[in-house]
Amino acid sequence: MAVDTNKMSGAESLRKTRTYGKFRCLNPTCMGRLEPKPGSDHVRCPVCTSEYRVAWIRPDFPRVRGPVWEVNKKLADAAFKKKMEGK
Repeated sequence: MAVDTNKMSGAESLRKTRTYGKFRCLNPTCMGRLEPKPGSDHVRCPVCTSEYRVAWIRPDFPRVRGPVWEVNKKLADAAFKKKMEGK
C-alpha cells in the first residue's frame, strides 16, 4: 500500500491558518482582527474603537495585556446614554 505524501495531519493543516503578529478584539460583539505596529504599546480596534494595551513576547509576536479602562469606560457610558435616550 502506497503512502499518500500530500495528506496532512490535523495539526499540520491548522498550522497554515495561524496568524502571528495579530490578535482579535476582546469585545464579544466585535471580534475584529487587530494588528499593532511593531513596538507599540497600545492598539485601537478600527471596528468598535476599543483600545487595548499590548505586550511583546518577541519583536514579531504581540499579546493583549488588557483594555485601556479610561477609553473603554467612555465608550460604554456613551452607548448606555444612547440606549437610555431611546426608551
